[in-house]
Amino acid sequence: MKTTNLMSIFEGAVPPVLFLDFDGTLSKRDVIDAILEKFADEKWLEIEKEWVEGRIGSRECLRRQFDLLRVTPFVLDGYLSEFELDRGVVSLLDFCGKAGIPVHIVSDGFEYYIRRMLKKGIADPEKTQNIGIWANELTPVGKDRWTTEFPHTPQVCGDGCATCKPSVIASENLFASPSIFVGDGLSDRFAAQAADIVFAKHKLADFCRTNEIAHERYEDLGQVAECLRRAYESVSIPANWGLPQLELIPA
Repeated sequence: MKTTNLMSIFEGAVPPVLFLDFDGTLSKRDVIDAILEKFADEKWLEIEKEWVEGRIGSRECLRRQFDLLRVTPFVLDGYLSEFELDRGVVSLLDFCGKAGIPVHIVSDGFEYYIRRMLKKGIADPEKTQNIGIWANELTPVGKDRWTTEFPHTPQVCGDGCATCKPSVIASENLFASPSIFVGDGLSDRFAAQAADIVFAKHKLADFCRTNEIAHERYEDLGQVAECLRRAYESVSIPANWGLPQLELIPA
């Protein structure tokens, strides 16, 4: 049902589900690139080129890149404290809370910094306590080495993704609700193909335009919140909005 008709996603009995990329979407900067630029051998750029050219998937790309990382947890944590979230994230979460829209972060990045940045950037913990986080694992080993694990990549993912975003979108949409995806980069292209509504900027917007994928352009998450709010307020929300759609079994 891919469309840019935002009102249509609020016309059913079940709220849509929102899926958000993290690096460059929820965060102002691409945290992965910033970490690698600061603390990894420059060979990471050669590996990045292999991924951009489609010769390897993001899982292999990140595994090999973070094998080059040389930084202690103390120094890395201090560096991560400098990063900020998108200025509109609170507005978006407030709207989703009001409208009963479930929120999931689906990222090729690492939970290690995602949780730190959410805690630092959003003062009220109630705004984030129900957010699902689907990301990779980054674990310190020894003084300054790190290992990576990719728990959200099913065997059926033929694209070699670090986090298989389409499979998360499918698994967390139990009632066939409209799915909304917000992203910014090439790692989001498969999610954009899977979602019903797409908000895109930067390289993802270029990909959507080139591949004729319907999408809404945005610059910050406040704009996404405002677009969704206007659509939500323009329709008559059903009385059973948000209630589980259970199949009745005869006695």
